[in-house]
This record gives sequence, C-alpha cells and structure tokens, in this order.
Amino acid sequence: MLTSSQRFLQYLRVERNASDLTLKSYREDLEALIEYFMELYDGRIPKPSEITTLELRGYVAAMHDAGYAKSTISRRLASLRSFFKFGLRDGYVTENPAKPVRNPRGKRNSPHVLTTQQVGALLLAPPLADVFGLRDRAILETMYSTGVRVSELVGMNLGDLSLDEGIVRVRGKGKKERFAPVGSFATQSLKDWFVFRRDLLLGRINAVGKSNPTQSTARPSKRQRPKSDTPESPVFLNKFGGRLTTRSVGRMIEKYLKEKNLDKRTTPHTLRHSFATHLLDNGMDIRNIQELLGHANIVTTQIYTHTSTKTLLEIYEKAHPRAR
Repeated sequence: MLTSSQRFLQYLRVERNASDLTLKSYREDLEALIEYFMELYDGRIPKPSEITTLELRGYVAAMHDAGYAKSTISRRLASLRSFFKFGLRDGYVTENPAKPVRNPRGKRNSPHVLTTQQVGALLLAPPLADVFGLRDRAILETMYSTGVRVSELVGMNLGDLSLDEGIVRVRGKGKKERFAPVGSFATQSLKDWFVFRRDLLLGRINAVGKSNPTQSTARPSKRQRPKSDTPESPVFLNKFGGRLTTRSVGRMIEKYLKEKNLDKRTTPHTLRHSFATHLLDNGMDIRNIQELLGHANIVTTQIYTHTSTKTLLEIYEKAHPRAR
C-alpha cells in the first residue's frame, strides 16, 4: 500500500504532469519534515492527521535556527501546503495545518544582470575557428535571444526549431510549452553550428574541435553515438554526439567569463535575467515579457521592474539639472 507521501508524489506526476525536477524538490521537502519529526519524537513519525499548525511553526523556527535561507523555508512551506491540500482531497487529513503558517518576510534581491556591452563581450568570446566554438556561440546567442532557462536550452530538439519563421518551441516548467522568437544573430549562429554539427554527431571531430570528414578522430568512448538525426535529436551536442547537460553549459560560461574578465557571479540564468531586463528597459510591456519567460504569475516577472527602475533613476539623476 502506498504511503500518503507516495500517493501525493504519484498525483503530482500523473495528474499534475510535474517534471522530474519538481518531483525531486517535493520529495526532498517531505523527507526533510520526516527527518525533523523523527529527531523530535525519538524515531516516531506522526501521521499527517496528527501534525498541528503549532508543530509546523516549530519546524519553521528550527529551520531559522539552522540558518536556512528564507527562500528555502518558503519553498518547503509551499510544498507542505500542497501536500496537506492533497490530503484533504485524499481523506488522510481533515484540515490543512500548513495553511496558517506564514512565509518568512524578507527583501527580495534584484537579479544579477549584465549590461548590453558585457553581454556582447560574452557572446563574442567563443572562437569561430573550431566546432565547439561555433556550438558555444550558438548556445549563448540562443539563450540571450530567447530568454530560455538552461534546462530548456539543453532540452531543445531539432523538431522544435523553425529558423525560417524565426521561432522555437520551448518545453518549460511543468511540461508547459510556449513559443519564443529567435533573433537574426542567434539564427545565423545556429546555421553556422549546423554546418559542422553532423561531423560531431558522426565522430569526425578531433580533440581541439577541428573537422576531419575522412575518418573519425574523436577520442574513443564506450558511449554509443547516435547513427542519425530525428526530430527528437538534441540541437546542442556534447563531444560524444549526445545531449549536453546543464552543468556542461555552466562550465562553458565559466570558462568564457574568465577569459574575458567578466563578473564571476554570472551564470546561465544571468542571460535570462539580462534578456528580460533589457527588453523592459527598451519599452516592452511586462505582460509580454511574462509570456516570453513562461512565468505562470506576473509577480515573478515583476522582480525585473526593480532593476529597470534603478537604471531609470540613475539616468534621471545624471540628466536632470535639479535631480540632486
């Protein structure tokens, strides 16, 4: 028989179509609560119906004492509210004890954003003399052009791209789909990458990214290379001809940041932040930006208004004769 937490996770997977990452987060949040109660009650785990609001407030206090970030505490509380809400439907609780527990208050930090000049320097960092440089340039141009998350980028398939129309289908959080425009610079970078992409797929690329169409000079590997492309084949390949990982993209960006002496705080997500902020600075409506980013709630998008307002005030203070 499935436990209440197992039924909840099954519900998320089957009925809510939750992604693997979402399921992992919910599972870890529930496991953290179980671990807390086991320590509190000498190894005994209370039934969901026995858990009270007062005990959950104690759990929040314990997380504060342990130094957890306010964002982590808020996320765990959201998971518990969903768990007990499902429990009401499933009949293993008669009330939601997590509902009255408030999230910790805290100032929401503005996202780290690159200037247009810094973005330009990063986009031009990959060398175009080898296949991996062409691939990396296409990756960076696509991320900044579309504003996609790095997980969405590595999940892109050939069948998702329509370069003639300048759009790409993006599979976002919760397996929701949206369409994103692909600008002319990103389109050209992708076309340049596709010229040599098949050589990498077939192993005709040496260790330094040079193409040798007459034979396979790639490093021997136990990994099986795909024999041909399908609409489900990844747009961006690793050196073995398989799909890139999010960590690989992160390491690639770290390398170019170091080479160009750019801000080390920059991550793949920084390009998404920069994409949204630059659109807002140049007059795009926040509702349209919300749609491009795939945010379910506009409150999530509004974080970019803080960065944009800060820029506006800096310009105002420099331009207005009586601003100070």
